[in-house]
Amino acid sequence: MPPRATFPLVRPLTHGALVLACAVPLAACGSDPASPPPAATSTQSASGSGSASASTSGSASASGSTSASASASASGTTIACAGSGQLLGAGSTAQANAIDVWKAAYGSACSGATITYGASGSGAGIQQFNQGKLAFAGSDSALKPAEVDASKSVCTGGQGIDLPMVGGLVSIVYNIDGVDNLVLDGPTIAKIFNSQITTWNDPAITALNPGTTLPSADIQTIHRGDDSGTTDNLTQYLAKASDGAWPYPAAKAWAGQGGQSASGSAGVSAQVKQVKNSISYVELSFAQTNNLDSAAIDTGAATPVQATPANAATTLAASQVTGTGSDLALTLDYGTQQDGAYPLVLVTYEIVCDKGNKSGSLDLLKSFFTYTASNQGQQAIGSQGYVPLPDALTSKVQAVIPTLS
Repeated sequence: MPPRATFPLVRPLTHGALVLACAVPLAACGSDPASPPPAATSTQSASGSGSASASTSGSASASGSTSASASASASGTTIACAGSGQLLGAGSTAQANAIDVWKAAYGSACSGATITYGASGSGAGIQQFNQGKLAFAGSDSALKPAEVDASKSVCTGGQGIDLPMVGGLVSIVYNIDGVDNLVLDGPTIAKIFNSQITTWNDPAITALNPGTTLPSADIQTIHRGDDSGTTDNLTQYLAKASDGAWPYPAAKAWAGQGGQSASGSAGVSAQVKQVKNSISYVELSFAQTNNLDSAAIDTGAATPVQATPANAATTLAASQVTGTGSDLALTLDYGTQQDGAYPLVLVTYEIVCDKGNKSGSLDLLKSFFTYTASNQGQQAIGSQGYVPLPDALTSKVQAVIPTLS
């Protein structure tokens, strides 16, 4: 990790478990921040009045000014503010809850900065980015070669790159009365979502769940109707771990037969909660928020692996960077059989230009991502069902961010 500059400690602001402070010109340090917005809020902007300046000895005064780029730090948490401005992103719904946590913390420390994120789905986010409408896009799968080529028209002199920022897992969620410890495996999941297994007491399911009374009810499958990186990760897992039971290539667009569709992670979660005997797939944060049960997966390890952040972290720790240059696209081991390694993991990438970023938002982009890739930023989303990325990976991300231009 590159050395972090030392900044004076001024005006601490308390935000939940984080203690933040600001040293920026004019309205950069507002009054004590309001409570963070609910998860559905798409824009976080902190406001307030007053100003502060820090002397070289670290003391603060009530008037004066500093440079437009300043740092807020206290109790081990550092956010380097970049003055006022607006940062616009959109894409992955899987990371929406993480972005909300980060916006609230960043906005509390750096008033005047407005960060807006539209949870439109990974496919829509990349499309908008390549149309020049966004400073960054969130995607649960890395850019495809055609998408990289398309990005060159908006990244002047450069191209879109993948920066891993949010670690998570895809939870197989279900709603079956009286069943709260379901076990499935790759072939069975594939056949369920392709309408080849249609009742909950099918022999393939009962064999994986000895001692559990499963109903004879029809299985109600629910899948994403929009292009989704979560779907891409699920289908990459099925292509690897279903022993050929999933006959389609991995993709953001759903190809399985039958079932109902819903839009976004929130829409899928709400549908499962409402429909009895249903099954679907969402990032764990949404399973937890909606109090949905998650199936354990029989990978061939000693025992079925529960869908927990700790088990997903074991798999993510073995991921390999296969992107080139400043692109940090990863290869994930969906076929792992390691004890305690949950196979159905995902990483959400922030898609940005390596060169040719929008000049009006570049400083804010770098400032915000420096915080989200920090240890403090990663730990802040750990309680929300996400998986803090390994230090070795975040160090690589932190090294790329200052090079963006």
